[in-house]
Amino acid sequence: MTVPMVDLRAQYLRIQEAVDAAIARVVATTQFIGGEDCRLFEQEFAAFCGARHAVGVANGTDALALALRAYGVGPGDEVVTVANTFIATGEAILLNGARPVFVDVDEASFTMDPCGLEGAITSRTKVILPVHLYGHPAPMNEIRAVAERHGLPVLEDAAQAHGAEIAGRRAGSLGHAACFSFYPGKNLGAYGDAGMVVTDDADFAARVRQVANHGAGKARYDNVVPGTNSRLDTLQAAVLRAKLPHLEGWTAERRERAAAYARLLEGVPGVVLPREQAWGRSAWHLYTLRVANRDSLQAHLTARGIATAVHYPRPIHLQPAMATAGGRPGDLPVSERLSQEVIQVPLFPELTIESLERIAREIRAFYGTP
Repeated sequence: MTVPMVDLRAQYLRIQEAVDAAIARVVATTQFIGGEDCRLFEQEFAAFCGARHAVGVANGTDALALALRAYGVGPGDEVVTVANTFIATGEAILLNGARPVFVDVDEASFTMDPCGLEGAITSRTKVILPVHLYGHPAPMNEIRAVAERHGLPVLEDAAQAHGAEIAGRRAGSLGHAACFSFYPGKNLGAYGDAGMVVTDDADFAARVRQVANHGAGKARYDNVVPGTNSRLDTLQAAVLRAKLPHLEGWTAERRERAAAYARLLEGVPGVVLPREQAWGRSAWHLYTLRVANRDSLQAHLTARGIATAVHYPRPIHLQPAMATAGGRPGDLPVSERLSQEVIQVPLFPELTIESLERIAREIRAFYGTP
């Protein structure tokens, strides 16, 4: 039997009644754009994050691009971020005409290394953009300390971090603002694309909302700034509202499965296990191993019906799309090394313990460990 990376049908069957009712409610009202579920989900997700405001948008990439624009990022500006991430992080910077400046990551947490941050800041720096990766938060206390010395806002890329925490505070309340994706495979996923910008700053939230809705003013057809069309549609908001009450329980199930992997794979030569750092609590979006002979292991697991993934095979400073940033091989040695070592194995709340044990057995067998 094939073990997938994620099983959205199994998740749906667990909450089918609530999801079906949510979709039917929207269809019955025909409020497909800007319906009541959009407003309520914004309130509920902001409360989940521990923030005051949330603005629903079309997807996670738009969330980043719109948030950067709301901070006034434009041509000639720089945004400090990491290359060990999905292309959208850098893409959002380029879409605003700015230049991404990349710093390396800490190999233990896979996230921004604050030791390299100070040296990356210049007079052109407008925003610091750390990424919470694989569910683990970036070291926000250290990052914010550097940002405060320079008077810079910190924007969290929290696309993979729904429910991640530092000292009891959740992603979404760790920086000055945060951007989330609700892509279907996320810990909290829509049935299509959806995104959110979360903040305590009412004025900032209003700027994001305005630009996301064609730069609209107070009156209809009053468009006061250049904008775009990036609204969270009501069907997606309704689905997300049906799922949100389950998110804490799903995170607990992810934690249980991550702990089981750690027990079963401890001591396997050639395998480095992911560890929560003492200062952070992961949402375990992805279970990421660092391994020797990755491609061979991936082929071994694929041949045995076990899905895997590689997030990410090339750090984005080396992507052709980022050429204007001037990245070269060797600039970010940790990020570049991780891109050759990381592999993700299935981790989702519906993953059975039997399947998880089977995955662990196959990994142990590949490395010759009984």
